[in-house]
Amino acid sequence: MQKKLILVGGLIAVTALFANGCAGRSVKRLDVEKVVDISGRWNDTDARLVSEEMIKDCLMRPWLDKFNEKNNGKPTVIVGTIINRSHEHINSALFIKDLEMSLINSNQVKFVASKEEREELRQERTAQHEGFTKQDTVKSDGFESGADFMLKGSINSSKDEIKGKYVIMYQVNLELINLQNNEKVWIGQKEIKKYVKKGIFRL
Repeated sequence: MQKKLILVGGLIAVTALFANGCAGRSVKRLDVEKVVDISGRWNDTDARLVSEEMIKDCLMRPWLDKFNEKNNGKPTVIVGTIINRSHEHINSALFIKDLEMSLINSNQVKFVASKEEREELRQERTAQHEGFTKQDTVKSDGFESGADFMLKGSINSSKDEIKGKYVIMYQVNLELINLQNNEKVWIGQKEIKKYVKKGIFRL
């Protein structure tokens, strides 16, 4: 009987502890610009800061002035593939959107839709010719703007770890390539290094 009481008492104590742990969860809204680095992994802040800094560097280089002088207008840019070669799962689509935003907001280049976006837009134009759309609002094929340059790149990483501590370095490489002649007009590189010390979980 005593053993049963001890067992029941133990179960009650564990249940109470679990319930208190669940009840202790709290949620706090944060400013989206606030830097929060919990895990040490690549995050939204890294993507935003890297894209802003690298695009700023890209647009300061001689290729832009040379193009403007020769063509009397802004170059048209498209973002191509950004390959994730790091050891982590990184959503490169989010990084690409940050790059696109930095390029568009610079007001120094024109920007065209990606390959996937163009396919959807072409399907919409085709649908407009099926007789359901007002004729004076139908858009014709053959007026797409071709890109002058493509931005491509990769995200790489290396990690050095020992006894609950590690240093991780991310290296982002970007290249801007002339679509007419495949000439690389700009190459940029940005590195981020983080020191992470793992904590010990305690109840």
